[in-house]
Amino acid sequence: MKVGIIGSGIVGQTLGTAFLAEGYEVMLGTRNPGKEEVKKWKDANPKGQCGTFGVTAQFGDIVVLSVAGSAAESAIKLSGTSHFNNKILIDTTNPIAAGGPKDGVLSFFTDLNESLMERLQKLIPQARIVKAFSSAGNPQMYKPTVKGGPPTMFICGNDVNAKKTVTDILTAFGWETADMGAVTAARAIEPLCILWCIPGFLHNQWTHAFKLLKV
Repeated sequence: MKVGIIGSGIVGQTLGTAFLAEGYEVMLGTRNPGKEEVKKWKDANPKGQCGTFGVTAQFGDIVVLSVAGSAAESAIKLSGTSHFNNKILIDTTNPIAAGGPKDGVLSFFTDLNESLMERLQKLIPQARIVKAFSSAGNPQMYKPTVKGGPPTMFICGNDVNAKKTVTDILTAFGWETADMGAVTAARAIEPLCILWCIPGFLHNQWTHAFKLLKV
């Protein structure tokens, strides 16, 4: 199966390498395939491919959106909205606003009555979007090593079969999955990013993860 990664930053590179390790064909999408960081990733991952956003969106049977939240909608438009039709899109983004944190707390450009994921689903209604990887740091996204694991990845989306596929991916990546329901649940999942970042900003602690405990 082919995976296209829209976004060549650290999250995109981390997930691209992880999918390669699991035997997928991977293309790392970037606005500028000639960027030095993209070349370094390709050198370190010779089986990986690189391409523009549009080529990458066409390439992937599964597409991963791993750009900054502020660039999410423009990245999808640049990729060609029709290229996402009937495909699983793993949405890793968070709507982090410009400016730094206050008392360790980030600001969002959305509110609690709307998520970025909902905006993306409206933009590409034929895509089978699943929110995942939005409440964890990139060093722990693949084979997390936290004590008391496996940690919990919270997901949501409107397509049951798409969520099953993403759950299988998360299991292979070393995660437990908690399905929170439809796309509306992203209103609760995305703010977990704010909570996750507070220990980092206040205490330089960036290696933790969430765990959902059940009776």
